[in-house]
Amino acid sequence: MACGGSSGKDEPVITDETAPEVIETLPADGATDVSLSTVLSVIYSENIYMASDMNITVNGTKVVPKISGKTLTIDYSLEANTKYEVKIASPSIKDEAGNLAFTYSFSFTTVLGNSGFDASNFLIASSLCTPNPSSQAVKVYNFLKQNFGSKVISGTMANVNNNTDEAKWVYNQTGKWPAITCIDYIHLMYSPANWIDYSNIADLEDWWNNNGLVAAMWHWNVPKSESSSEYTYSPSETIFKASNATVEGSWENIVVKADLEKVAGYLGLLQKKGIPVIWRPLHEGAGNIYAYSGGSAWFWWGADGAAAYKKLWIYMFDYFQNKGLNNLIWVWTTQTGDSNFYPGDNYVDIVGRDIYPSTDIHSSQLNEFNNIVKVCNNKIVTLSECGGIPDPTKMYTSGDMWSWFMPWYGTYTESDNINGAVYWKKVMTNSLVITRDQMPDLK
Repeated sequence: MACGGSSGKDEPVITDETAPEVIETLPADGATDVSLSTVLSVIYSENIYMASDMNITVNGTKVVPKISGKTLTIDYSLEANTKYEVKIASPSIKDEAGNLAFTYSFSFTTVLGNSGFDASNFLIASSLCTPNPSSQAVKVYNFLKQNFGSKVISGTMANVNNNTDEAKWVYNQTGKWPAITCIDYIHLMYSPANWIDYSNIADLEDWWNNNGLVAAMWHWNVPKSESSSEYTYSPSETIFKASNATVEGSWENIVVKADLEKVAGYLGLLQKKGIPVIWRPLHEGAGNIYAYSGGSAWFWWGADGAAAYKKLWIYMFDYFQNKGLNNLIWVWTTQTGDSNFYPGDNYVDIVGRDIYPSTDIHSSQLNEFNNIVKVCNNKIVTLSECGGIPDPTKMYTSGDMWSWFMPWYGTYTESDNINGAVYWKKVMTNSLVITRDQMPDLK
């Protein structure tokens, strides 16, 4: 049998000991830091020829090799920071007498490559904006700072509201849990109910106890009118005004205070368990206002402009402070070009960007990243929502090392047209990606 080879049950049983054997491979089996210019070669013990049922693959993709004398070579374009397996299945190779070589496989990992991330562009704030933050929140923030620029943290959204369904799906496909799970208080007005109850924090508590990070966002639904029992977050469907939301005595302010009281209670349940929350409210406030002429905000909280938006952000911040919440890490979501909407360094810990590319969906997003850095170079920058997950190695080599990625739920996570099981396996086994099993205990 060829050195290191294996024979499956359904493969021809070869008894002729004169069959060709592999005596050397390039790269060697198990090699690491393999150059991207390496030509894949397999050297046999004698002159070899292609058999009629040739089946040779690199990471499952069939390839057609070249054979010269004892040497088989494979022309294959290698990518950085990738593990490869080359398999030469029997019957693929024979000698002059027709003796078939056994199945042979070997694996190797390519070089990481040079990072395009320029740490000199950043002077990350040393502490959280929350006064006297919880020790756990500080530990999480320091962890995010420590890994920013060198690693990207994996994450998944809840499927609509308060669950870890997408995280479970990723685990079932890849054998690895994402490091962050994010819920959405989108159905706050109905909770508690038998189908949605944000006071049920069992899943989040279990997640944190397994060293996962907990995040939360809020599609903030408000009544369509003062007397309406219907809710929306679309400014075209409500007369609710963000400019009145912080005006004491207005009906909008009464709604805001009641909702903040309710959310603070749910966040407080997590605080009592020692669970810090990566908190991303009032996301995408500017909408398309600065994207093109005639652009508009697509959520009510941004529809009355930057001044009203910032007042609401600070109102929420102060409200939660008065409630004694100290377990929050505040994430503001930029649309780029919307610096007028930025609440200020004293109210923001991390700047996020939500990106849903329609082409090259796994490519680097360096331009978006750099646009944020120009305005917010003292904050961690993250991919707070996305469609396709950028290839982690491309992020590393290009320089847009987002702190974490967070694909939206449903088809954005599960569809093969966007991410899907095969791509998730590639992402979750990338050495640049932090999965939950790699997380330290931050309690």
